[in-house]
Amino acid sequence: MSDIRMTTTEKTDRLDEMAPPGTGIAQVGERAARRKERLVAWAFLAPFMIAFLMFVVWPMLHGAWLSFTDQSLAGSGGNFVGLDNYAEAFTDSTMWGAIRNTVWFTIISTVPLVLFAMVMALLVNTGLPGQWLWRLSFFMPFLLASTVISQIWAWIFNPEIGAANAVLSAVGLEPLAWLQTLHLDLISITIATVWWTVGFNFLLYLAALQNIPESQYEAAAVDGAGRWRQLWSITIPQLLPVTGVIFILQILASLKLFDQAYQMLGGISSDTSRPIVQYIFEAGFVGYRFGYAASISYVFFALIVVVGVIQMGILNRRKGQR
Repeated sequence: MSDIRMTTTEKTDRLDEMAPPGTGIAQVGERAARRKERLVAWAFLAPFMIAFLMFVVWPMLHGAWLSFTDQSLAGSGGNFVGLDNYAEAFTDSTMWGAIRNTVWFTIISTVPLVLFAMVMALLVNTGLPGQWLWRLSFFMPFLLASTVISQIWAWIFNPEIGAANAVLSAVGLEPLAWLQTLHLDLISITIATVWWTVGFNFLLYLAALQNIPESQYEAAAVDGAGRWRQLWSITIPQLLPVTGVIFILQILASLKLFDQAYQMLGGISSDTSRPIVQYIFEAGFVGYRFGYAASISYVFFALIVVVGVIQMGILNRRKGQR
């Protein structure tokens, strides 16, 4: 009767004493517990894994297959054509023009997005009165949807009633057709994009500035270093790691330009403003050539991979030098 009233732990200990060395019941229990933990972990991971396979892996594999076919949006085609789509893409001057526009937009938008964000963060970090208002004002545009941003700036750049031309007229300059002029249309989209997204980079810089130990500035001040010397000798070097991260994030984001360009120009872009993502959209949903659009998207994907690898190589080299 006493054995019946023993707890499970006591029974396990009694069996462990009776079992040969290396075959204890406790070891079996540990293996069962680890197996249960793995099952619980997979149960938590299962929803994400299912969504990842359905919405990332499967579309990528299906898109890769489509790039080797003549599939049409109308449902016709679907025949295997080998590398014909890729051969056409590499000789497509419109595609290369769209890539050139995208790369140019990336260059002219990334530099001000990094510099303006750093300056804004430095100003706020100096202790300006009403810091919460400055932070809110700088970050608020980033929370708005692309459609809202596009409408705001389409009105600002309106050639007749827009605020941009009102400013030009006030300083004695001729009004401009911002969104209707070749080359100027992409500059206008860049201005809108910088205003819209600079708040995110500002927040990253501000967080990095607040993590710099105050003792470094105090020691520099004791040594006679002024504010400019502290900026160039302490602040800027400490911001280099986050600057590298911002450059990577910003370049990858700018290469995916589509929303604001399509909406601000009303879907009618010129040869100097059409980004590559919009050309993929036009090839697939306007030209009904799903297979060809898929091949262009994978050419663009290869470009992004190359850019990412180069950036990571540069960052790793700098870390090795330090």
